Amino acid sequence: MRDDPTLNARARAYAKELSPYFNLEDKKQKYRADKLFKRLRRKVGKAIEDFNMIEPHDKVMVCISGGKDSYALLDLLLSLKRSAPFPFELVPVHLNAGFPNSPEERVRGHLERTGLEYVWIDRPVFTVAKEKMNPQKKTLCSICSRLRRGYLYATAREIGATKVALGHHRDDLLATFFLNLFYAGSMKTMPPILRTDDDTLTVIRPLAYCRESDLSELSKFKDYPVLPKGLCGYGENEERAAMLRMIKAWEKENPKRPDIIFKALKNVSPSHLLDRRLFDFVNLRSGRALGEGSSKQLRFITTDRAPESADET
Repeated sequence: MRDDPTLNARARAYAKELSPYFNLEDKKQKYRADKLFKRLRRKVGKAIEDFNMIEPHDKVMVCISGGKDSYALLDLLLSLKRSAPFPFELVPVHLNAGFPNSPEERVRGHLERTGLEYVWIDRPVFTVAKEKMNPQKKTLCSICSRLRRGYLYATAREIGATKVALGHHRDDLLATFFLNLFYAGSMKTMPPILRTDDDTLTVIRPLAYCRESDLSELSKFKDYPVLPKGLCGYGENEERAAMLRMIKAWEKENPKRPDIIFKALKNVSPSHLLDRRLFDFVNLRSGRALGEGSSKQLRFITTDRAPESADET
């Protein structure tokens, strides 16, 4: 793999040893860790290619939350950057939300080690979220997510980013799908790529094809300085947590089941569902219905946006 001349000396040195292979002594562990890293790297590359997530000369803002997924996202994108057929820029950004007793120095220390030029922003997310919190709700997740998303998007515009990369993985997409299915009566999830409501930014999720279990294993090999959960003191979104537990239980019972369900999200047959916006059932009898494979344009309604995760970064 070639050196990237756009990286400074410290970043190049960090990028050369991204695989946990270089941090381990045991030969079996080294082999397993390197195989895992390459598998995740391949899946991220495939997602980027399938959805055209990154284009030449993009400035990609990588949102670093302090969780395992965002650390892995940065490492995998940096690895791909070294062998990409075109140049693009990575800018890690961390939003310090002001949670009490949060060991933010862990995140700063890791970003310093990467050698990349990063952006650090301090915003009163926790304070504002408490003020705006609905007293009937037990968590801050919804309002906190919206506030953080707003601050991050504003930062992306300030630094001239063309893409905003979030660390949502396959299990997050499945959990969102089942949340909508069970609680909202709709079939949608977090899309791998989308435009913001004001049409000024493109949000991408390069980990869309990656299993959470693989990311957890990578985090252990790499010993990422993960921030503890529950820093706000209000607990997590229990409905989302229940969906993730359900997916993990399925994976233990039948390891292929989550993958099959995820495959279904990419293999939709509008004529075998009930949405009249996606298939012209009215004209079916007369033979004028617009079906799959038709050269005519289906009457899609594109104003609906998929709901964002409670843990946006």
